[in-house]
Amino acid sequence: MQEQDVTKANWSEIFMPSYEAAAAGIDTNYYEAKRMVEAHIGLLQRSDSPRIVNVSSVIGKLQYVSSEWAKGVLSDIENLTPEKVDEVVNVFLEDFKNGSSAATPAYIMSKAALNAYTRILASKFPGFCINCVCPGSVRTDINNHRGILSAEEGAESPVELALLPNGGLTGCFFIRKEKSQF
Repeated sequence: MQEQDVTKANWSEIFMPSYEAAAAGIDTNYYEAKRMVEAHIGLLQRSDSPRIVNVSSVIGKLQYVSSEWAKGVLSDIENLTPEKVDEVVNVFLEDFKNGSSAATPAYIMSKAALNAYTRILASKFPGFCINCVCPGSVRTDINNHRGILSAEEGAESPVELALLPNGGLTGCFFIRKEKSQF
């Protein structure tokens, strides 16, 4: 990725991407993680210590979702299903396309959907350790290496969650190594 001068960046394009960019972000951050789980769930079920650690973000917390309807659906863990999460994402994208969901950026929605999906999986597979984690502000290409943590430091918390003992915490959200609310 080419280094770019953030002082010359078009911030309106970053925070308000095109529909195509928003859809690609949702696909990458939510649907690809979901497809990965679906492709490997059979192998995980045969494991003596199945683990799923989804990399999320602190801004995927429900408090940052502006749609009260979406927030209500995603927080109703008792009735939440993958189909309902998909519906929230599809409604978001349709609203985005029509210009009526600009209040919640696609990145936030993608991570909120991933967090909800993580909770569904933890409920469905109680013998697994399934959690999501915000690794912190890691220096990567996407932020022009302006994060606080090295890649190695950012990897610490996801690795710790992957190495939880059997019967460890599941269905939780972590900000680095601290358990947090969704």
